Amino acid sequence: MSIEEKLKELGIELKSPPTPVANYIPVQQTGNLIYLSGQGPRDESGNFITGKVGSDISAEEAYELSRNTAINLLSAMNAYLGSLEKVVKIVKVFGMVNAESNFIDHPKVINGCSDFFVEIFGEKGRHARSAVGMGSLPNNMAVEIEIIVEVE
Repeated sequence: MSIEEKLKELGIELKSPPTPVANYIPVQQTGNLIYLSGQGPRDESGNFITGKVGSDISAEEAYELSRNTAINLLSAMNAYLGSLEKVVKIVKVFGMVNAESNFIDHPKVINGCSDFFVEIFGEKGRHARSAVGMGSLPNNMAVEIEIIVEVE
């Protein structure tokens, strides 16, 4: 089954990624690696989903926001590559959680992204990872994730 078919089966439609509002590009390629700039969770209108994990947002809700962010990363990747079939493997995920200082379940939150990549790409979706807590994130978004991907 193709990646596009898997996404369709799950009812996921990739949208056009937002235009950067600062001095950076969404994807940078060197050799056969692409580096995707950090993405966050967005609602249906394209607005960031915001709040602190551990007070405003539960770990379970943040897991879903991490999954939402993974879909946004796929949208940026697809816009750059033209097809997700060019993905050889997800190499690295760096997940940041906008968390209260006493919150300790950052890995459980970023599992939303990791689990999604394995669901979509199978073994090619398994990756090295960091999951860290932050005192704040841009626009107060709840989660920000950046990835490195090997492509054909």
